[in-house]
Amino acid sequence: MDTTKMTVGQITSLLSQKNITLDIIETLKNDVRLSVKRLVTKWESNQQKVQQEKERLHTLFENERQLCAQGYTLVAGVDEVGRGPLAGPVVVAAVILPLDCYLPGLNDSKKLTAGQREKLYGQIKNAAIAVSSSVVSVETIDDINIYQATILGMYQAVEKVALVPQAVLIDAVPLPKLKMPYKSIIGGDQLSAAIAAASIIAKVERDQIMNELDSSYPMYGFSRNKGYGTEEHMNALSQYGACVYHRKSFAPVKAAVEAVGIIG
Repeated sequence: MDTTKMTVGQITSLLSQKNITLDIIETLKNDVRLSVKRLVTKWESNQQKVQQEKERLHTLFENERQLCAQGYTLVAGVDEVGRGPLAGPVVVAAVILPLDCYLPGLNDSKKLTAGQREKLYGQIKNAAIAVSSSVVSVETIDDINIYQATILGMYQAVEKVALVPQAVLIDAVPLPKLKMPYKSIIGGDQLSAAIAAASIIAKVERDQIMNELDSSYPMYGFSRNKGYGTEEHMNALSQYGACVYHRKSFAPVKAAVEAVGIIG
């Protein structure tokens, strides 16, 4: 291929192809045109980033790989979102991913932007072997406390997985009543691909719930704070009291209920 006769636009298109050979790259490196040299430099930089991301994701699957080596091929990752907010449910997700599937950007949901999470949400749904989620209500949280509500949601999410997991990886929380082997990992959403995927599913679905609640109770700013105790949210509690979706067992909400009451 004589790239010297190609326009810069044609070379740009050529470099966007996935099956471009190293021979072509070497030929382009010898092109005297400065614009072409810049294109090749950019291509090499992008390739390096892709390789680094593949290596990061390979490491992220290490816990799953170890379990697979033991004969557990259906490994579910479990994570929750929403333990800290003053309002809204806890959402727990369980995800079984194919071993070493390529999901660029997969990470702990807290390290991603809303846009990145939304994009990965769809990609995870498409790539996963199975996905489930459980929504634990405010009433349950107030009844059994937030920690027990989280545990309940985790058991429910595992039980709802369409294909019964052979092993389970959990972010931090132990689940001794599981009928299959499990491993509780501190900071698991940064150390396991399946847990990271579960954190994204749970975060996106909980955010959707809080956005819907915002339309009914716009004074609290749920679409912006997702139920966390921001200044805006605390000021609204002081002015309006709590709504039915606030956690009455949480101290700031309890105080607001006692001082102002509950709105319908």
